[in-house]
Amino acid sequence: MRYLTVLAALVFFGNSMNAQHHFDGYIDNERWQSDVYLSVIEDYRTLQGINDEQIITKVASDTSGYFQFKGNQLETQQKIYKLHVDNCETYNQGSNHFDGHCADSRDILFIAKSTDSITFPLSFEAQMFCDIISNNPKTASFIKIDSLKEEMKFAYTEFRSKANRDLNNKKWFKTLQDFGQDLNEPLAELYIYAFLSDRSNQFHNYYLEDLKTNTYYDELLERLQNNYPNSSYTIQYKAELNSDKYIMSPSAEKKSILNWTNLVIGLLIASVLLNLWFVFSAKKRKLKKHTKAKEQLTKQEQNVLDLLLEDNTNKDIAEALFVSVSTVKTHVNNVYKKLNVNSRDELKLLFNS
Repeated sequence: MRYLTVLAALVFFGNSMNAQHHFDGYIDNERWQSDVYLSVIEDYRTLQGINDEQIITKVASDTSGYFQFKGNQLETQQKIYKLHVDNCETYNQGSNHFDGHCADSRDILFIAKSTDSITFPLSFEAQMFCDIISNNPKTASFIKIDSLKEEMKFAYTEFRSKANRDLNNKKWFKTLQDFGQDLNEPLAELYIYAFLSDRSNQFHNYYLEDLKTNTYYDELLERLQNNYPNSSYTIQYKAELNSDKYIMSPSAEKKSILNWTNLVIGLLIASVLLNLWFVFSAKKRKLKKHTKAKEQLTKQEQNVLDLLLEDNTNKDIAEALFVSVSTVKTHVNNVYKKLNVNSRDELKLLFNS
């Protein structure tokens, strides 16, 4: 912890004026591989696991375990992000371990936007919210919720009786919902909703019953629509809420209002539109990231970058640009420094991910 105060000061005062994000911290190099991955979570049902489509970038920690992410790839609106480390096979273009699971991994979920400066705990084993230093008060919301969920799990396991479950269902649903509202961040409430409504949880049936009479879920939809009107989170939540309400409506009403065919068609259309939106957004972010990255380079450095991405050697680049190999090496070093990479592989990952 002795480094965190100094690091936090440097982060807050050194980067707050640049409108760029800056995330840093330490990992245990003896426990984990050196690579640290930064991902954006567009689907709140995929908070767990590893998805290569969600990864924005990766960095390698130094010999002390220190890592940092900085730049302007993130969006101005708050989103859900994840840092993760693991000991599975390293990512490469041919084959990779990002198949949704890695048995030996650790992650931290957090809320952030493009201007945030965050210093994370000394290791991924210590995830208490008090260990995170951030200029965004919403950053540690998920970790605060996880702390409360641990208390909840203990209450459920103390006595394994139906009476105990019924009492705890009523108590903890309200406790978690009130806690989420007090955080004043709909994305944090969405994290709670994803947990309470998870079909694999033992209290999913209670959630369906709660949905019949509790106005909280409609109020959450209003808060999401007010704060994140066009986001994938709001679209997904609205679709799920309508689907669960449909399941809970009386069977006679179901037949008179909707039929299963129309429901399936509607869900398919919504799914297609949502997927198209994801693809369009991903392409837009990728194009914006690449454009901003190249804007940092001189014209000659951009030429060198293009030739590097085509797997040309330094000698090939020198012949193509009619310069010496030493000049090419200087340009390559400048490109690495400006784009915050250390190798051709990282450069390819940045522009081909």
